[in-house]
Amino acid sequence: MLTGLHLNHKSMLHRTGPLILVFGTALLLIIAFFIPHKPFGDLEARFLNWYAIISGFTFLLGLDSLARHHLIKIARREKGWFYSLLLVTSLFGTLFLGLYSWVRYASPFALNAPFMWLYKFMIIPLQATMFATLAFFIFSAAYRAFRVRNLAATLLLIAACLVMLGNVPIGSSIWGGISWLIHQIFPNTNLEILKRWELFAAAKDWLMAIPQAAAGRGIGIGLALGGIAMSLRIILGIERTYLSS
Repeated sequence: MLTGLHLNHKSMLHRTGPLILVFGTALLLIIAFFIPHKPFGDLEARFLNWYAIISGFTFLLGLDSLARHHLIKIARREKGWFYSLLLVTSLFGTLFLGLYSWVRYASPFALNAPFMWLYKFMIIPLQATMFATLAFFIFSAAYRAFRVRNLAATLLLIAACLVMLGNVPIGSSIWGGISWLIHQIFPNTNLEILKRWELFAAAKDWLMAIPQAAAGRGIGIGLALGGIAMSLRIILGIERTYLSS
């Protein structure tokens, strides 16, 4: 019987406790929003401070989980353990250099600190390589998405080309050549005025301000409604996936 009571108490602590905590916190925030006076007036600022503290601890938990997972993988010599070894070495090497630079130079971002050398000559080139690889995959995906198959795909292709030409300097050079050609065909037109039109840049501005903004607002409204629905599910205890672990 005592064991049953102990199990019930444990279940209460693990299942019902977080639900009560989430509901109470959300209720306090709602009250603080509608009653901006003491003792509720400064609750939002206090919760933001707690949120920053808890976020810091979640970062430490994530770091611990990442290191533990890859250390176990190395110890068991699982497939790809060498990459895990590289990750763990890089992780703790960066941490060590950051702490050493902090103690030795008062800041890890001092110009002559080892951490800055690591940042300049390893982290920045690795980030540049990653973004270059990402650009290649984006170009590959764009080629597959923008192929002319129907009217909608054709309009998407034209819009994408206009936005790209309006964003890069070569678009202005191409429009200068088109202006010169128009002036050669119709000599009465003013070449300088034609060049000032910057058709690609104007089309890009219109596409970003009107069609893209309309689609963006629709997506934003959908995201907001989804966020509200998910928040209500969490507050009311309907969504409990965060308790599964």
